[in-house]
Amino acid sequence: LEYTKQDRLYIPLALENKLSRYIGFETPIIHRLGGTLWYKTKRKVKEGTIELARQLLELYAKRAATRGFAFPPDDAIQKELEDSFEFIETDDQLRALEDVKKDMESEKPMDRLICGDVGFGKTEIALRAAFKAVLAGKQVVLLAPTTILAHQHFHTFFERLKKFPLNIALLSRLQTKKQQVETVKKIKDGKVDIAIGTHRLIQKDVRFTNLGLVVIDEEQRFGVKQKDFFKGLRSGQVEVRLQGHQKSDFNLRSNESLYGIDVLSLSATPIPRTMHLAISGLRDISLIQTAPPGRMPVKTFIQPSSFKIIKQAIKYELARGGQIYYLHNRVETIELAKRQIEKLLHSSPPQMRRGIKGEVLNFSTSPLLSPHLREGKKVNIAIVHGRLHEKQLVQVMDEFGEGKIDVLVATTIIENGLDFPNVNTLIVAYATKLGLAQSYQLRGRIGRSDKQAYAYFLYNAKKLTDIAKQRLDALKEAEALGSGYQIALRDLEIRGAGNILGREQSGSINAVGLSLYVQMLNEAVEEMKK
Repeated sequence: LEYTKQDRLYIPLALENKLSRYIGFETPIIHRLGGTLWYKTKRKVKEGTIELARQLLELYAKRAATRGFAFPPDDAIQKELEDSFEFIETDDQLRALEDVKKDMESEKPMDRLICGDVGFGKTEIALRAAFKAVLAGKQVVLLAPTTILAHQHFHTFFERLKKFPLNIALLSRLQTKKQQVETVKKIKDGKVDIAIGTHRLIQKDVRFTNLGLVVIDEEQRFGVKQKDFFKGLRSGQVEVRLQGHQKSDFNLRSNESLYGIDVLSLSATPIPRTMHLAISGLRDISLIQTAPPGRMPVKTFIQPSSFKIIKQAIKYELARGGQIYYLHNRVETIELAKRQIEKLLHSSPPQMRRGIKGEVLNFSTSPLLSPHLREGKKVNIAIVHGRLHEKQLVQVMDEFGEGKIDVLVATTIIENGLDFPNVNTLIVAYATKLGLAQSYQLRGRIGRSDKQAYAYFLYNAKKLTDIAKQRLDALKEAEALGSGYQIALRDLEIRGAGNILGREQSGSINAVGLSLYVQMLNEAVEEMKK
């Protein structure tokens, strides 16, 4: 091992188990051999893991002492819903679903995290759990971190459950005051079975008659206040307002008529296997690592920027009736990017061209052609970014989901949670300006059907640094489905660890590396259990 000042330490192969690979956000500080700084750093981190272990054990001890509601076993109606699923469940999905149902049917309140790669079927599990809760007479809340995601979940649940006699409501800031008041009243009166929304659902005016399940999507993206609320849910010290009660703070253990609330969390951020093992005794986790049947890996192209490539990629996707994400992550120039694409696509009339795979495409007669092109109309291009008014943002996304928009020029606002199976081409401009994890998540927005999807990460050849090239090469190598779990993406791993342990732990993880941190935490947990 080489230290600073060219100090070296030779380790016998028999002791290689004492070494751990450093995984962190930044290049680590190299210490002197025999110096005290490293020992001080380790001691400080160790103290932090002991305190964290104490907090975790205390939190889950409280939850273990809280009596929950034991949901009844599945009935014929539950089976009818599950049989109506148009896809074949993966083994991982079925195992996760079995875990959730087992939790729900026990008297101990559920606190389970379902962690799976993008598009691997987490929402379907949450939907079935919600349906099971409703069949038992309980209300369900699904919390999403953004208005766009809340609307998408609402549409998904509505479509899947529309043949069953239950009421699903959406509550968000986009509704008028009158609509919000009406929805809140229906929730309080027990006329809403499943309430879907953002943190608006946990504000003080919202009361439930019989809340039994809370589903939290991408919890790490919520604010501090919302996370404190979630922590309260898990400990049994929860701020839930029930009709007929004036106090807003309930200790669910102090009133036998109240039950602990089941909590189901969903996350698309990979968790390191070592972290999973370290905390598996403290929090229940189900991993979904298998892609749905028929799903194909996204073909990834890393190439210098070229208008020819952009035009060819868009035309090819439109010719097979698909839609396109064009990522331009600068709000100031996004309108210009849109105009460039319009000019590019409309510069010449549809004609015979070669597609990406070399086949000849006739853009005038192709039966798969987008209606816009088949009828000789212009390709419909729209813009979406975080500075748009939320109402306009949702409207654009709804129109895109309905197929009214062919090309969506967007910032990284599309990075998380969006599910549009007809979008199977992603073009990323200035790809070197994105992090590896971000690029990986963006690519997960496409290839969510049985169609072959294509991702183009374009860069300025004159400004390509060695580090940027390595990052893009790693993305290309991580082309396999579910590769978020197999490859050592440093920022993904630490982000996953931070999601479970809390953002404040990221500094400690970075100081000693993820592997050593997990080892220390594991030791602290075992010590605290004695």
